[in-house]
Amino acid sequence: MEQITKPKSERALAAKQPSPLRGVLPSRQEIVLIVLLAGLLIMASSLSPRFLNPDVQITLSTQVWELALLAIPMTLIIITAGIDLSVGSTMALCAVVFGLCFKNHVPLPIAGVLTLATGVAAGALNGFFITRVKVHPLIVTLATLAAFRGVAEGISHGSPVSGFPDSFTWLGQGTLLGLPISGLIFTVAVIVVGLLAARTPMGLWLSSVGFNETASKYSGIQVDRIKMWLYTLSGATAGLAALLFIARRNTAKADIGTGMELDVITAVVLGGTSIFGGRGRLFGTVLGVLLIHETREFVSWQWNRDELKLIIIGGLLILSVLADSLLTPKGRKA
Repeated sequence: MEQITKPKSERALAAKQPSPLRGVLPSRQEIVLIVLLAGLLIMASSLSPRFLNPDVQITLSTQVWELALLAIPMTLIIITAGIDLSVGSTMALCAVVFGLCFKNHVPLPIAGVLTLATGVAAGALNGFFITRVKVHPLIVTLATLAAFRGVAEGISHGSPVSGFPDSFTWLGQGTLLGLPISGLIFTVAVIVVGLLAARTPMGLWLSSVGFNETASKYSGIQVDRIKMWLYTLSGATAGLAALLFIARRNTAKADIGTGMELDVITAVVLGGTSIFGGRGRLFGTVLGVLLIHETREFVSWQWNRDELKLIIIGGLLILSVLADSLLTPKGRKA
């Protein structure tokens, strides 16, 4: 039988093969998002010029950083043709753990570590059922969406915890060099993950798994290990998002993050990540987050109608699915 030779290094393989996470020029869907975002800002400038004031924008941006952080691992997961519906409930569970630790006089650094560990455990549990028990990610995370929220409600008895010290709330309310701390954390995270996805074999692995998981396994890619790490990363990010939310709102309760999964998935798919897997970029996700955030904040600013915001988010999700279907060349849909 003829011997199959492997490339000298995985880095060399990644350099030879195109990865959908690579590239400098914006994709067609990203160009559409840029045009939509520009149109929204032009309309806002004519209807309410103060909305675009830099100080106003920085203040309003405090509402978006948890969503933006959760969108990073969600992008990678959807590229592999997976999904994580439990991110909002994981946030709630992590927030309750932190609140109970504070209430029982656990030192804040230890409470923070336990909160992140809770997120890691929740994500690893999802990953275990997906990779070992072989249950579809939609079913697993739909189940844990309800289970994690129920545990959070049960151990907290629905009671919020507040009164956190300024040294902690600074994390969600403070600024550094005029920019929100949460925003700086997101910026560092998206740059690091983006470089790893674009400059290492990781991007090629993710897209390969999304295009054809069986072929990826025969190619030597550790599919189950990659999925386990991705869902664990998603849980850890939910723990970090919970800490930032508590610091921003100065309260920990079991109902935070309700509906967060809808916003996160909308931002990711709207940004050009294929719901069929195999294609996506973090730059598009950032644009999707910006479009959702600016649209939602402007609707609230101009009309103050919560139901209108929900309608718009649902409409954007439908638009993202239609755009993905129309802009994806035939034959690339798995």
